[in-house]
Amino acid sequence: QVEVVESGGGLVEAGGSLRLSCTASRLTIDLFAAGWFRQTPGKEREAVSCISRYYGDTHYQASVKGRFTVTRDNAKNTLHLQMNKLEPEDTAMYYCAIGSYCSDARVTELHHSWGQGTQVTVSS
Repeated sequence: QVEVVESGGGLVEAGGSLRLSCTASRLTIDLFAAGWFRQTPGKEREAVSCISRYYGDTHYQASVKGRFTVTRDNAKNTLHLQMNKLEPEDTAMYYCAIGSYCSDARVTELHHSWGQGTQVTVSS
């Protein structure tokens, strides 16, 4: 069974940066589409960014474009989300997603259950 573990969240002031990481057991990340979702209490989980399976094309939600960057470290089988110029509206639990397709910043057909996530809190 594939398990994903997210890390790197924390408390940061507006304008600051964080780098999230995701590792996966029993799965080679660069063979799949991968990306990130986020969720705040009472709201649906929303797609933030993804990187495509073959060509490594990246896609971003409009609100994070130009501030966030999704990358893969194939040697370490790790997915990252570099988040710069953070805003209070970015406050959420962030979840890693690995699946079949990347489209419109969304990974679909996930190959695992959701992990525990990593909390990002941006103070104003």
